Amino acid sequence: MALSFLKGIVEKFTGKPVDWDELEESLIRADLGVPMTLSILDELQSRDKQITANDVIEVTREQIRQLLPAGAPPLRPLPAKPKVIMIVGVNGTGKTTSTAKLAHRLAGRRHSVLLAGADTFRAAAIEQLTAWGDRLNVGVVESKFQADPAAVCYEGYQQAMKNHIEFLICDTAGRLHTKNNLMQELGKIHRTVAKHDEKAPHEIFLVVDATTGTNALVQAKEFHQLTPLTGVIVTKMDGSGKGGVIVAIQKELGIPTRFIGTGEQPDDFAPFDPEAYVESMV
Repeated sequence: MALSFLKGIVEKFTGKPVDWDELEESLIRADLGVPMTLSILDELQSRDKQITANDVIEVTREQIRQLLPAGAPPLRPLPAKPKVIMIVGVNGTGKTTSTAKLAHRLAGRRHSVLLAGADTFRAAAIEQLTAWGDRLNVGVVESKFQADPAAVCYEGYQQAMKNHIEFLICDTAGRLHTKNNLMQELGKIHRTVAKHDEKAPHEIFLVVDATTGTNALVQAKEFHQLTPLTGVIVTKMDGSGKGGVIVAIQKELGIPTRFIGTGEQPDDFAPFDPEAYVESMV
């Protein structure tokens, strides 16, 4: 995880007094969000001493350590029925690739997995998920272009139940959070799967791109209002100098980051490690 998003603060304030306005701007630019930025500034300003760059780093790390959960619980199967994971997000965040990587991770731990191709708006998405299934030797419930996504997930659950599959991962279509009709469709998928199991989907993961900054927080707010999220998958953590949106989403919405993506290969995907994240900030 290559972040170093506080490195600029060290470079800017080492050897000279901290300018509070500049510091506030720097923290916000790191995508930590306004509430966390103000919390850090309040703590620093309460100290009866001249603040240095090292103080800023120390307080920022400590505040983030206190905020982030110690570690997300591992994904475990249910006793007698499939655990349903729904993957949601806007276009271009790496949603389908993250779906495949998650399937690969679960299969590598000897869990049985089935993918449901509920992105029926793009013919290429169906082909992409099928190609991933072939590559990873994971079954895929295929769909036709413009088929009903909810019906695809419904069929996926039936197949998973029949074949004693432990995890059903539903890859939904990328949709702009501003498009109300597409957002409402997620609610329909949710209700349809719940006909099999009232607690399903058991996990709903939002995929966000680390390089989009605070826009990822806006996406999380909109999706969370419609279909309560249980976690976030943050992609492109290898190419972003920030990643602070992990903090902003946790602080403002209470939604933990569950996994991070750091490349294009199936193994470039891992559970989020809060301590490694904090240590990589500088």
